[in-house]
Amino acid sequence: QVRLAESGGGSVQAGGSAKLVCDASGAIDGTCGMGWYRQAPGKKREMVSIISNDGTTDYADSVKGRFIVSRDSAKKTLYLQMNSLKPEDTAVYYCAAGRYAECGHADEMEESDFGYWGQGTQVTVSS
Repeated sequence: QVRLAESGGGSVQAGGSAKLVCDASGAIDGTCGMGWYRQAPGKKREMVSIISNDGTTDYADSVKGRFIVSRDSAKKTLYLQMNSLKPEDTAVYYCAAGRYAECGHADEMEESDFGYWGQGTQVTVSS
Protein backbone atom coordinates (compact mmCIF):
# COMPACT_ATOMS: atom_id res chain seq x y z
CA GLN A 1 0.00 0.00 0.00
CA VAL A 2 1.19 3.52 -0.84
CA ARG A 3 -0.03 6.64 0.85
CA LEU A 4 0.34 10.08 -0.72
CA ALA A 5 -0.15 13.48 0.87
CA GLU A 6 0.01 16.74 -1.08
CA SER A 7 0.79 20.16 0.31
CA GLY A 8 1.73 23.58 -1.00
CA GLY A 9 -1.48 24.64 -2.66
CA GLY A 10 -3.14 27.97 -2.08
CA SER A 11 -3.96 31.24 -3.76
CA VAL A 12 -1.46 32.88 -6.08
CA GLN A 13 -1.61 35.87 -8.38
CA ALA A 14 -1.13 35.40 -12.09
CA GLY A 15 2.53 35.43 -12.98
CA GLY A 16 3.52 34.14 -9.59
CA SER A 17 5.01 30.85 -8.49
CA ALA A 18 4.10 28.01 -6.17
CA LYS A 19 5.62 24.68 -5.25
CA LEU A 20 3.63 21.56 -4.57
CA VAL A 21 5.01 18.76 -2.44
CA CYS A 22 3.85 15.15 -2.30
CA ASP A 23 5.06 13.01 0.58
CA ALA A 24 4.89 9.29 -0.09
CA SER A 25 4.89 6.52 2.47
CA GLY A 26 4.43 2.78 2.40
CA ALA A 27 5.60 0.57 -0.45
CA ILE A 28 6.65 3.45 -2.71
CA ASP A 29 9.79 1.57 -3.78
CA GLY A 30 7.57 -0.88 -5.62
CA THR A 31 6.09 1.76 -7.90
CA CYS A 32 7.46 2.68 -11.31
CA GLY A 33 6.94 6.43 -11.24
CA MET A 34 4.98 9.34 -9.88
CA GLY A 35 3.07 12.17 -11.37
CA TRP A 36 0.87 15.20 -10.96
CA TYR A 37 -2.64 15.45 -12.34
CA ARG A 38 -5.16 18.25 -12.00
CA GLN A 39 -8.89 18.73 -12.30
CA ALA A 40 -10.58 22.05 -12.83
CA PRO A 41 -14.29 22.57 -12.08
CA GLY A 42 -16.42 20.99 -14.78
CA LYS A 43 -13.45 19.45 -16.55
CA LYS A 44 -11.88 16.03 -16.75
CA ARG A 45 -8.78 15.20 -14.78
CA GLU A 46 -5.67 15.80 -16.89
CA MET A 47 -2.01 14.92 -16.68
CA VAL A 48 0.28 17.75 -15.66
CA SER A 49 3.63 16.04 -15.32
CA ILE A 50 5.11 12.58 -14.83
CA ILE A 51 8.50 11.37 -13.72
CA SER A 52 9.39 7.75 -14.29
CA ASN A 53 11.82 5.67 -12.28
CA ASP A 54 14.19 5.79 -15.27
CA GLY A 55 14.46 9.54 -14.76
CA THR A 56 12.49 10.60 -17.81
CA THR A 57 9.84 13.28 -17.50
CA ASP A 58 6.76 14.30 -19.42
CA TYR A 59 4.68 17.45 -19.33
CA ALA A 60 1.35 18.60 -20.65
CA ASP A 61 1.81 21.08 -23.49
CA SER A 62 0.01 23.73 -21.46
CA VAL A 63 2.67 23.70 -18.73
CA LYS A 64 5.87 23.01 -20.69
CA GLY A 65 8.50 25.62 -19.95
CA ARG A 66 6.65 26.79 -16.83
CA PHE A 67 6.43 23.76 -14.53
CA ILE A 68 9.24 21.50 -13.35
CA VAL A 69 8.75 18.09 -11.76
CA SER A 70 11.38 16.53 -9.54
CA ARG A 71 11.80 13.79 -7.01
CA ASP A 72 14.20 13.39 -4.12
CA SER A 73 16.87 10.70 -4.28
CA ALA A 74 15.00 8.47 -1.85
CA LYS A 75 11.98 8.73 -4.19
CA LYS A 76 9.70 9.43 -1.29
CA THR A 77 8.96 13.07 -2.08
CA LEU A 78 7.66 14.49 -5.34
CA TYR A 79 7.76 18.16 -6.19
CA LEU A 80 6.11 20.39 -8.75
CA GLN A 81 7.59 23.84 -9.17
CA MET A 82 5.03 26.00 -10.93
CA ASN A 83 6.16 29.30 -12.44
CA SER A 84 4.41 31.98 -14.49
CA LEU A 85 1.08 30.76 -13.21
CA LYS A 86 -2.05 31.56 -15.19
CA PRO A 87 -5.71 31.65 -14.13
CA GLU A 88 -6.28 28.55 -16.27
CA ASP A 89 -3.90 26.64 -13.97
CA THR A 90 -6.56 26.87 -11.26
CA ALA A 91 -7.49 23.33 -10.27
CA VAL A 92 -7.20 20.66 -7.63
CA TYR A 93 -3.79 19.06 -8.07
CA TYR A 94 -3.38 15.37 -7.30
CA CYS A 95 -0.24 13.38 -6.68
CA ALA A 96 -0.20 9.87 -8.11
CA ALA A 97 2.07 6.83 -7.92
CA GLY A 98 2.33 3.99 -10.39
CA ARG A 99 0.62 0.71 -9.66
CA TYR A 100 3.28 -1.40 -11.37
CA ALA A 101 6.94 -2.05 -10.69
CA GLU A 102 7.86 -1.26 -14.30
CA CYS A 103 6.20 1.33 -16.54
CA GLY A 104 8.68 2.46 -19.15
CA HIS A 105 9.45 6.06 -20.02
CA ALA A 106 7.38 8.89 -18.64
CA ASP A 107 5.85 9.73 -22.03
CA GLU A 108 4.62 6.14 -22.28
CA MET A 109 2.72 6.24 -19.00
CA GLU A 110 -1.03 6.70 -18.94
CA GLU A 111 -3.47 7.54 -16.17
CA SER A 112 -4.41 3.87 -15.89
CA ASP A 113 -0.81 3.13 -14.85
CA PHE A 114 -1.35 5.08 -11.65
CA GLY A 115 -2.98 3.15 -8.84
CA TYR A 116 -2.39 5.38 -5.86
CA TRP A 117 -3.74 8.91 -5.46
CA GLY A 118 -3.53 11.65 -2.89
CA GLN A 119 -6.47 13.68 -1.64
CA GLY A 120 -5.51 16.69 -3.74
CA THR A 121 -4.54 20.27 -3.01
CA GLN A 122 -6.30 23.34 -4.38
CA VAL A 123 -4.35 25.87 -6.43
CA THR A 124 -6.17 29.08 -7.27
CA VAL A 125 -4.57 31.62 -9.60
CA SER A 126 -6.19 35.04 -9.69
CA SER A 127 -5.78 37.56 -12.47
